[in-house]
Amino acid sequence: MRYLHTMVRVTDLERALDFYCARLGLEEVSRIESAAGRFSLVFLAAPADVETAKARRAPTVELTWNWDKEDYAGGRNFGHLAYEVDDIYATCGRLRDGGVTINRPPRDGHMAFVRSPEGISIELLQKGPALAPVEPWASMANVGAW
Repeated sequence: MRYLHTMVRVTDLERALDFYCARLGLEEVSRIESAAGRFSLVFLAAPADVETAKARRAPTVELTWNWDKEDYAGGRNFGHLAYEVDDIYATCGRLRDGGVTINRPPRDGHMAFVRSPEGISIELLQKGPALAPVEPWASMANVGAW
């Protein structure tokens, strides 16, 4: 397992970038714009981690800006912790066998979500290419929020 990123939702991307980059000193290492999904993802790294973060070998902060206005009450602006795993099915199976609810099953062989006992959302991402869809995961429905 490898720690990937921490996601924080922002309501004003430019204001957030001013804080995280101009004031705090982080640097932008990548950006994803999704017109279909109506969101932007901006990944930031500490200056000493920029080159390794660009190669996806250092953790980043992911700023998520949803283009449609949304209020994030009760800490909803904090999104999730993300970890890369060698085998998403084995990891989810071990968690499920240990009594952890798989909130977003790895139907696509690539991504799953679980929650910590404190309700923190944890994203699990398959290392490398997605695994072929398999049962029981392929037909499992989402459970609760993730």
